Amino acid sequence: MVYKTEGVCCKEIHVKVEDGVITELDFSNGCNGNLKGIAELAKGRKPQEIIAAIKGIQCGARATSCPDQLAKALSPFI
Repeated sequence: MVYKTEGVCCKEIHVKVEDGVITELDFSNGCNGNLKGIAELAKGRKPQEIIAAIKGIQCGARATSCPDQLAKALSPFI
């Protein structure tokens, strides 16, 4: 699935969930190292676990962040 983000530097989130577990996760643009780290931490975990940990995180003065956008991208999988 490809999720088009809003209000952040990252433009898209590519995510694959199989058998209720995140198997693939990749961000287009954004803070490369941080987003690679988030992706590796999320792989192998359930979407609801990741959503609970990162939903609502803000980036500076923005009302959202790349982690918050990931929570939104994962919401259809719960």
